[in-house]
Amino acid sequence: MNEQIQKLLNNLIQLEHVSSTLYLAMSNYMNRLNYKGMGSWLRLQSEEERTHMLKLIDYLVDRGGTVELSSLPAQPSEFGTPLETFQKVLEHEKFVTNSYRQAFQFISQANDPQTLVIVQDFLREQVDEEAQAQAQTIVDRLKIAQNNPAAIFILDQELGQRKAAPAAGGAAAQG
Repeated sequence: MNEQIQKLLNNLIQLEHVSSTLYLAMSNYMNRLNYKGMGSWLRLQSEEERTHMLKLIDYLVDRGGTVELSSLPAQPSEFGTPLETFQKVLEHEKFVTNSYRQAFQFISQANDPQTLVIVQDFLREQVDEEAQAQAQTIVDRLKIAQNNPAAIFILDQELGQRKAAPAAGGAAAQG
């Protein structure tokens, strides 16, 4: 395997690992504030990011590459209001999307069609997570709710209804 692509995949693995721990920290914070639905949604998001990390690890190993797991940065224990927390989720999702976009461009130039397909699948999912029924929608709805406790409570209940994505055989699970 191309050394630069191996390094790039290890960077994506690290990114997914950090994402998983960030969302787990956010989940714990929301649960501590008794926003159990938001906490549950974020816990599922954490598990999804871990699944992404494992798929990238499996792919790298299957291609004969070496996985290099780096230490993780400590995550905060406070994230502000629900709106501020989900604004951080959205900001992070945009960062991840941009990272996959850059990886896609690099791999396109490196002419590695197998890896390009894997990264393209993750990029497609990132765009969905960022824009559609995920982080952006939650931020928009929290802005509408403003400081109305009843509206935030209803949104918290809705977010608590999220179910884990079914295990997928492809490169990227449903978001």
